Amino acid sequence: MKAIVCHELSGPAALRLEEVPEPRPGPGQVRIRVRACGVNFADSLISRGQYQVQPQPPFSPGFEVAGEVLERGPEVRGIAVGDRVIGMVGHGGYAEQVVASANRCVPMPAAMSWEHGAAFPVVFGTSHIALWHRARLRAGETLVVHGASGGVGLTAVVIGKRLGATVIATASSSQKLEVARRHGADHLIDTGHEDLRTRIQEWTTGRGADVIYDPVGGELFAASLRSVAFEGRILIIGFAGGTVPQIPANHLLVKNVDVIGLNWPAYAELNPGVMTESFRTLMQWYLEGAIQPYVSATYPLERAVEALNQVVARKSTGKVVITVD
Repeated sequence: MKAIVCHELSGPAALRLEEVPEPRPGPGQVRIRVRACGVNFADSLISRGQYQVQPQPPFSPGFEVAGEVLERGPEVRGIAVGDRVIGMVGHGGYAEQVVASANRCVPMPAAMSWEHGAAFPVVFGTSHIALWHRARLRAGETLVVHGASGGVGLTAVVIGKRLGATVIATASSSQKLEVARRHGADHLIDTGHEDLRTRIQEWTTGRGADVIYDPVGGELFAASLRSVAFEGRILIIGFAGGTVPQIPANHLLVKNVDVIGLNWPAYAELNPGVMTESFRTLMQWYLEGAIQPYVSATYPLERAVEALNQVVARKSTGKVVITVD
């Protein structure tokens, strides 16, 4: 079978398409025929040896797949060969087949496309647990979403509106902001030409934002500290801007600010009930037509490195998906 393989931890440029042996499921695992795989910024981190749970080469990137179950390992219950599933895997999704733990696979509705299935779990799961569980966003509050046209950012806009917040979207160009506006953002800030704090103060009558969702880091985080309300919450989702901010604790003290980290995959091991409840809610919203992944581009497996580079360079909007014939 074919797979994109990482032999050395030097980044996406070192990834190669190769023939590899078919994987075999162990106890509690299933083998999945991959139809589509979501592309995430973290795929570049794992290819550089910078991810929090780091496999040793050789391995394939890819955290989320949609496909059909080909084989069950011992002790698997509730999943049959031929079932359509969404699988969350630690790595290995950039391939024609992957092995996943059965308890990290969920049934995929017949009405859901492979592309939507692969684009769904990481971005919607991250944003929903961040806003609903960690920040406890309430109806009537003001939410600022940085990088609002990207994979997780766009889902934060959609979920923030679903939870009843007023959403202020920030992005680095008017074209990206237009994507956020089409998905429900109430106000837009072009961070390339406008002062973040000034605009947030205008739209909150000087109070500041109740919750700030930050997958970018760097200078935007520093501006967020100046723009958050008394008893506001800042969600640290990632550092797509390339710089991990150092947080001055005295700034948190002045306005009683909470800075909240979010490591979404950790819930599968440490608090699976939260992930299960979140996914149940999200899937119900999907079936009701209230939310839907925005897949801006698809690439075949042979062009997976190109797909990942688009995400790393922040040239994409919404979600990029690899399709596997």
